[in-house]
Amino acid sequence: MANKADIYSKRGIRTGYVSTVIGISLVIFMIGLVLGGIFGLRSIEKQAKENIQADIFFKSALNDSDIKQIEEQLKSWPEFSDVFFISPERAIQEFAGESDVEKDVLALFDADNPLPATIGIKPKMDFASQAGMAHIKRKLLARFKEEIDEVNYDKSSVANVNLGFKQFAILFLAVALLLIVIAVAMINNTIRLALYSKRFTIKTMQLVGATTMYIRKPFLGQALFQGLLSALIGLALLLTVFYGINNLLETVQIAYTLESFLMLISLLFVIGVFITLLSTWFALNKYLRMKLDDLY
Repeated sequence: MANKADIYSKRGIRTGYVSTVIGISLVIFMIGLVLGGIFGLRSIEKQAKENIQADIFFKSALNDSDIKQIEEQLKSWPEFSDVFFISPERAIQEFAGESDVEKDVLALFDADNPLPATIGIKPKMDFASQAGMAHIKRKLLARFKEEIDEVNYDKSSVANVNLGFKQFAILFLAVALLLIVIAVAMINNTIRLALYSKRFTIKTMQLVGATTMYIRKPFLGQALFQGLLSALIGLALLLTVFYGINNLLETVQIAYTLESFLMLISLLFVIGVFITLLSTWFALNKYLRMKLDDLY
């Protein structure tokens, strides 16, 4: 009977240990989703802003060769993420959209292409604002005063992209803060429940003369291991989700720089270990201060 009781007791401890690790892992995974979303939001914002296009129209005296020389100069400017030459043929295709429409447009002008050669530019993220685009336009007109006729871009699109991301960022951060608070509370509750089953062991050690630090040491060591293991499992789940999203979404790719990726991993491990240790410390203090009669 004693052996069976010991077996059931050990099995219960192992089950409680596994359930605690799984619970903490899921919470860290949820925190990782929030933090990953914050880091990934900048990547998506960068893609959206650097997709804004402006067109440079040149004076009629310039030929394609002159325009391509200007294109090569603009590629070295720090304001641009992309600079590309748009031939009259490509311009009519983009304008018409379909081959039948293209033929109709050319028929109106007796088969002469009315669209001139232009240069398309896409700004870097830091310049994809109304002020940034205005700066680019002034610089272009000042540098190529005799060559450029007009720099054209959609001001409303620039304003909408910036406003949309500002509003989304505020909403996302508010939701993220709420989720992180809930996640911390869930980890704390999971640790407290795990230690509740060991409250008599803690009190017995205290009654036989064990010091407070001696009692804390094995529990804190276990909490450290649980935090590291849970962070590792949570990170594995997170990377699986990110991999799936990047393979399912064709239009948007959530990309991370090496710096942001390492920061995300570090934060998950720090959060997992810190919250687990802190929750264990406070839960232990609670049971160390309780009287024996209050444990029942």
